[in-house]
Amino acid sequence: MTSSVTIPDMHLPRILLVEESDSQAEALVQLLEEAGFDVRRVASGEEALSCLDDGLPDLVVSDYHLPGMNGGQMARQFRMNAHTRSIPILMLTEDVAPGLEREGLESGADAYISKSAHPDLLVLRIRALLREGSDFLQAEEAGRFRRARIVIVTSPRSDDSDEEPLADNASWERDASGASLGELLWRDGHTVTTVTASSELVNGGWLGGEEGPDCLVLDLTSRMLDGVNFCRRLDARRQDVLEAGGTSFRILGIVDANRFRRHSAADLFDAGLDDLVPSDIAPDVLALRIRVLVRRKLAQDEIRQQEIKRQVREVALQTAQSEARAIAAKAAMAEALAHANSELADANARLIETQAKLVQTAKMASLGELVAGIAHEINNPLAFTLAHEETIARALQRLIDSEGPLQSSQLALLEKCSNRIGAMRLGLQRIQNLVLSLRRFSRLDESAFQDTDVVEAIDTALALLAHKFGREIMVERHLNAPRMLVCQPALLHQVVMNIVSNAADAIRSRAETEGFEPGTPSGKIVIETTLRQSGNEAFYVISVADDGPGVPPALRARVFEPFFTTKPVGMGTGLGLAIAYGVIEAHGGTIDIDDANLSGGRGVGACFTLSVPVRLTPTGPVTIGRSA
Repeated sequence: MTSSVTIPDMHLPRILLVEESDSQAEALVQLLEEAGFDVRRVASGEEALSCLDDGLPDLVVSDYHLPGMNGGQMARQFRMNAHTRSIPILMLTEDVAPGLEREGLESGADAYISKSAHPDLLVLRIRALLREGSDFLQAEEAGRFRRARIVIVTSPRSDDSDEEPLADNASWERDASGASLGELLWRDGHTVTTVTASSELVNGGWLGGEEGPDCLVLDLTSRMLDGVNFCRRLDARRQDVLEAGGTSFRILGIVDANRFRRHSAADLFDAGLDDLVPSDIAPDVLALRIRVLVRRKLAQDEIRQQEIKRQVREVALQTAQSEARAIAAKAAMAEALAHANSELADANARLIETQAKLVQTAKMASLGELVAGIAHEINNPLAFTLAHEETIARALQRLIDSEGPLQSSQLALLEKCSNRIGAMRLGLQRIQNLVLSLRRFSRLDESAFQDTDVVEAIDTALALLAHKFGREIMVERHLNAPRMLVCQPALLHQVVMNIVSNAADAIRSRAETEGFEPGTPSGKIVIETTLRQSGNEAFYVISVADDGPGVPPALRARVFEPFFTTKPVGMGTGLGLAIAYGVIEAHGGTIDIDDANLSGGRGVGACFTLSVPVRLTPTGPVTIGRSA
């Protein structure tokens, strides 16, 4: 179809086209878009109801013959919701039969037009409907479209029951085409659930919840169900819902047709039924009766929601002025409190940091004094023991070299004593080296910048930590930077030693978790020094990497906080890395943590990288390429 009719481009009304046929839909979309409409096309009534959450149209153009829900049933759903009630609906059909048009208009359509009508007539009809419905709700002002919730409650039945079969008078269950009542209601756009009557059903909280039913359809045809008592209990639950501020669900009962005609149903109505029908009622008529009950329930919901909104607006209006004054006062108070809290937090942080440094300084000063005293006391007896060892070794050698004849047993004994003297010398030298390392370590309280032998300092740290390494941890050194560095001795004695000690603890922790046997190789530590040039500045870089479990990214900023530790209680003070950070900061450098991922390593590991600016030495600047 084509049309020569156009409308001004000031506003593009939104048209929802519901058409199953792709070819007819394509022609209608082209016609309506050329006429200046914004068209959205769907293929079924169910899809049309679902797309309302994305925005409401200004007008609906729908084919009457749709798959599943027909056009009349879809129009009925539009009219049952306050947000879609005023949207005009134009129904399209192959031929406008009087009975069909009457049915459609009764369901809620505003007009019918034949598909064979002239395109100009279709466009003009749409414009007329838009003028009549010019006060339609805007999409942004509308709430979510809600389908009615219907629950069909069936009676409990027993195979060995002596009840008479109800097949002859239970025509409400299915229509002539075999469609069940639930299917007919589903085609109307309702949400339908089928359950069996029970005490749990009555006592459940679902009856008064946000997703509670709008209508209960009760099958009261079974003698196994006391219909009157069951209805009274349901009505009592309904009163509870009302007292809680909700809207009550509707109840429709279905009784045996013979009983319906022979006896009065006053007792069931007194028990709380809103409507009662016989079991031989036609399914489409029963669906119509249910539809009436649901429409009243949804209307009551809308009234309740409007009353709630009115009350909320009234309360908001009454409290707006007092809230404005309170907000101003709270803002001023919050600003003052935030300023005070900020100053208090800064002062507290500085206090904690100072306290940590004082504790560590006192600890290290005491340790240095103790180590120096012990080293001095050990060194004196060690000196004369080494001197006596040398005298005994020389005497034994002269005795072995003497010209006098010696028996073979005497000669073997002398050689054994000589070998033992050599082993004693090796042990005494190791003690001497350890004492020397302790004496060097005792000077770590020196805070002045001075020439420091990096290689010697690292060797000292490794010697003092040898007991932690044992045979399980291998230490690799790649010292490519210059040997001498102007720095505080604490940079190498204290910082490097703390980091290497932590690496050894991390490897042993992983080894214990993975079940390594004591004495078997379980990890390695790699210490590397390099000199890096960045612009006009040179940086001395020391990295310590291990293959332990690593440091999670979330903890990398916290490990430098005073007293923060991941070790078990009694195993760490949480001051080592905090002091290390302070020492690096005093050098104007940085300390970074990354994953190590060592080649051949057993874990992700951690890599601590220390970077400090290179300072002038007594003989001039240190430059890249200077040999170690």
